[in-house]
Amino acid sequence: MTLMLHKGGVELDYGAVRELETPAPTSTHVPIDHYRVVDLVKHSLTFYGHEIVEEHHAIAEDGARYFGLLSLRSPYGHYTDAVALRNSHDRSFPVGIAFGSRVFVCDNLALVGEHVVKRKHTQKLRFELPGLIASIVEPLADQRQEQAKTFERYQHTALLQHQADHAIMQLWRDGVIGTQRIAEVHQQYEEPAFDWGDKTAYRLFNATTFALTGRVAENPNITRKLHRVIDGVCEHVN
Repeated sequence: MTLMLHKGGVELDYGAVRELETPAPTSTHVPIDHYRVVDLVKHSLTFYGHEIVEEHHAIAEDGARYFGLLSLRSPYGHYTDAVALRNSHDRSFPVGIAFGSRVFVCDNLALVGEHVVKRKHTQKLRFELPGLIASIVEPLADQRQEQAKTFERYQHTALLQHQADHAIMQLWRDGVIGTQRIAEVHQQYEEPAFDWGDKTAYRLFNATTFALTGRVAENPNITRKLHRVIDGVCEHVN
């Protein structure tokens, strides 16, 4: 697993994250240590029975912005569940946590739910943050189970050629992929670079996330739109 970084982004280990300096607080802005966000999320995940098997961290803008990705062992299939984190010291965005999946073989990430702590970085938030993060993590087990059921349905929905072609064009019409990605999704569906099984909705789902590598982490809404299209295909076929 790797993080898709923009120009100037730097991947680093957790020890280096702990060594990053946090700007001094002001009367209106109290930055939260990046490592503190990581620690709180990891503690909550462990407390609620989730097993972290891999983690990656990165910074941008001279350390002012942090991005992280934690992989959770999944008992449901050949993929890991993923938790993405973000934090900033420059007020560019609030603390954020997103949940989704990552296929083992090719690192194509799909984020299906994003939770943003829509609070200003104040002294009050420093004390409230543990409870806020716990409230996000607590229902995660149910979300993971529902995601597994969704993938199982996709794996058992075989697609005829015209159904796959229609779905790919629907992905374009709904803004999931641009015109330049249509051919790539079609190619990955017909001749996948990795083993995603037979020609099913699951294979089409993974062909699309493969073509979108790097974009999903920036915009989790893409995955929600992708699921709507694939869910619609499954309902029509079944």
